[in-house]
Parts: sequence; structure tokens; C-alpha cells
Amino acid sequence: MTKVFLRKKIAPRIANGHPWIYGNEVDRIDGPVNGGDIVEVFFGDGKPAGRGYINPKSQIVVRLLTRKAENIDEAFFDRRIREAWEYRKKIGYTENCRLIFGEADQMPALIIDKFNDYFVIQTLALGMDLWKPAIVQSINKLFSPKGIYERNDVPVRELEGLPLQKGFLSAPFDTEILINENGLKFRVDIENGQKTGYFLDQQDNRRAIRHIVKDADVLGVFTYTGTFEIHAASYGAKSVLGLDISENAVAQANKNAALNGLDHICRFEAVNAFDVLKQWGKEGRLYDVVMLDPPAFTKSRSNIEKALTGYKEINLRGMKLVKNGGFLVTSSCTNLVSPEQFIQMIELAAKDARKKIRQVTFQAQASDHPIIWGMENTNYLKFLIVEITDK
Repeated sequence: MTKVFLRKKIAPRIANGHPWIYGNEVDRIDGPVNGGDIVEVFFGDGKPAGRGYINPKSQIVVRLLTRKAENIDEAFFDRRIREAWEYRKKIGYTENCRLIFGEADQMPALIIDKFNDYFVIQTLALGMDLWKPAIVQSINKLFSPKGIYERNDVPVRELEGLPLQKGFLSAPFDTEILINENGLKFRVDIENGQKTGYFLDQQDNRRAIRHIVKDADVLGVFTYTGTFEIHAASYGAKSVLGLDISENAVAQANKNAALNGLDHICRFEAVNAFDVLKQWGKEGRLYDVVMLDPPAFTKSRSNIEKALTGYKEINLRGMKLVKNGGFLVTSSCTNLVSPEQFIQMIELAAKDARKKIRQVTFQAQASDHPIIWGMENTNYLKFLIVEITDK
């Protein structure tokens, strides 16, 4: 096995458990370097650091799979997937869940989402992509699923020298599937929907709105397929309007509302949220609850300030549309924006909007997306509910 020796001066994060090793942290490599191969990694003092897969084309040269001297084979991946499933069952996520959440499940660059009897896979690095057959075999053995689909149409794969592709990893099936969440039904387009087709990470947060939306006029912005808005309607909202720039998402959202018999309360329109919120603020429109769930505004550290400016703008506009004593529900899925930066941005938005805020709840993603301390990319979702009052 090829041996990778790290420099003596490296970031302590590796010793503390982080699995990523960058090129500038490597001192030397003893042995052949073939992209995707399993290598043994040693600290600068010669002590073993673990085993992982290597890719000289990537900025992250090695991703560690284990800290032990164990074989990386089909049985290894089967064991990890079984362990992840046992964990989800223990914490109560079985019907729909993120079965594998990359580094948080010691499976860097692997995502597996379970939608009842269907599975969606993303292998986002070369070393993980090579083990795709073993991963599919393990899923088949453990779950006997109705279907498996790969959504490897993710640009990050290009950084690994991998093609963008999507398609069946099982016999073909209807890729628009029906799931249940919190007693509601939603159609999920796993072939063409965003990410793996549905945002499981907000499933607990959608329940968090149940008390504040009762008898309320609710505005939802960046609705995608309408999950927050349909939850609001089911929890007793008087009226719900959802906005999204995508005609396809709005069509799907209206179908989801009808599927749950809530289309008399809940409707969706395709508009540019930034333009509409600014205009409605000038017109003096007001809602009891405004919900904002925007997409990630940046994937690059160099654009964090720009992203924060965008978040501040949209939250300021949202606050101005909330009645005195009403509530703002707001999220950020940009992992490069820390929880502290997010809260600070909300404070600045409130100051500029001349509003007082009182925190109701501040949460991360659902627990089937576990957070590992010291791995910032696992603590990515910020979900906040605040009461808004006039100064």
C-alpha cells in the first residue's frame, strides 16, 4: 500500500479527526499514486493517521475513511452503511432520511438519501465513485429497495476529474415518487429536482412553525415545491402565499397543495422574490408570518461577504412585511456562513429595518444529518424564528 507522510507542521484539525488532507500538508509519498487508490497516511513523526483514498488531481489529495489499520473493501462499506442505518433507527429517522451524510458518517464525499423504498446516491469524489458498485450492492442487500438512482450531476465532481451524470443504478422506475412527512404527502422528482430531489434537512424545522402560523396570513419566499407553506396550511393558517422564481417548482408546489386538499388555503406564484418584496414593502403589504428559505448564496470563501449582503437584504425586506408582533422564519444553507455570522447579519437587518427582534428558536438541520464538532461543513443549516416588533 502506498504511504503518504504528512508535514510536521500541519493544521491540528487532522489530528482532531477531520478527514481532509490538502496537497500542501503532504511531505512525501512512498509508492505509486493512482487516483482513487487506498493509501496509508502517517503523521510527520511516523505515527499512523489512518487510511483513505487519494486523488492527485484534487486539492483535497487524501480523504481518510478510517483511523484504524483495517481493510478497505466491500465488507468495510457494507459495515459503514449498516452502522449508519442503525443510528438512524435509534434516533427515529426511518421512512425518509439522509442515510449517509458524508464525513459525518465517516464516508467522505458520499450522500445517500432514503425516500421510503427508493434511494438516491451522490458519489462526489473519485475515491468514493470507484466504490459505487459496492455501495449499491450493500443497499440492495440491506433494504431490497424498489429503486436506486444516482444524482451525480453536481459540478463539484469536475474538481475530481469526474463526469457529470445521472441515471438508474437499478431497474428503471417512475422517478416522481410520493413520500409522507409529518402526516402530509409530497411528490418528489428525484431525477430533475434540486440536489437529490427534496430537502430532508428541514423536516424537523417544518414542524417548528406549527404554533406561530395558526390563524395567520403567511407569506413564503423561495418556496421550491412548497413544503413549509403546505405545513403552514395544515397547521391552521388562514391563508398562505408561496413565491419562487421557478415555474416548474411552483407547478409542483400547487400540485402538492392539491394532493393534501389544501389548495383552497395555499397558492403559489412564480416571481422574482427580490423585486417583489421590495415593491410590496413600498406598498405597505403586511403578513402575520413571513418565511424565507433561500438557496445557498455562495460556495466560495471569497464571496462570503457578498453572500451575507444578499442574506441581509432579503431578511430586511422580509422583516418589513411582518405585522407588529408577527414572526419571521428564516434559513441559510450556506455552510461557509457560520451560525454566529448568520445571527449577526439578522441583527444588522433588524437595525436597518428599525425593528426589534426576539428569538423563538434557533436550530440546525434534522438529526439524520449529524453534526461533528470540528467539521464545519457538517454544521451548515441555520434555521431561525424571531418575533418582530416595531421600535
